[in-house]
Amino acid sequence: MAFVVGEDCIKCKHTDCVEVCPVDCFYEGPNFLVIHPDECIDCALCEPECPIDAIYSEDELPADQENFRELNAELAEVWPNITEKKDAMPDHEDWQGEPGKLALLER
Repeated sequence: MAFVVGEDCIKCKHTDCVEVCPVDCFYEGPNFLVIHPDECIDCALCEPECPIDAIYSEDELPADQENFRELNAELAEVWPNITEKKDAMPDHEDWQGEPGKLALLER
C-alpha cells in the first residue's frame, strides 16, 4: 500500500511532506507533487505534514479522486525527485480547497 497526493495539492504544492519522507518518493511537477507508489513504504510520516490534507492512504482515497492513484504513478515516472522543502506556490491561499483543479494540472 502507498500514499497518494490528491487534487487539493494542485496550484498549492506545499512541500513540507518531502522533508520527512525516509525513502525520497516524492516527485515534483510545475504545480503539483506526486508519490511514487513503488517507492512509498507506507510509513505515514508525510500525511500529517501536509497543511492542506492533500495526502491520503490508498485505502482512504476519496472515491471522486480514485484517478489520482494512477496519476501519481504515471507522473512519478517522468517528473524529477524532490527531497527538500521549497516555498508553496505564490497564490496557494487562493486555491486551497477549491474544487475541480484537475483541469489546472500542469504536466
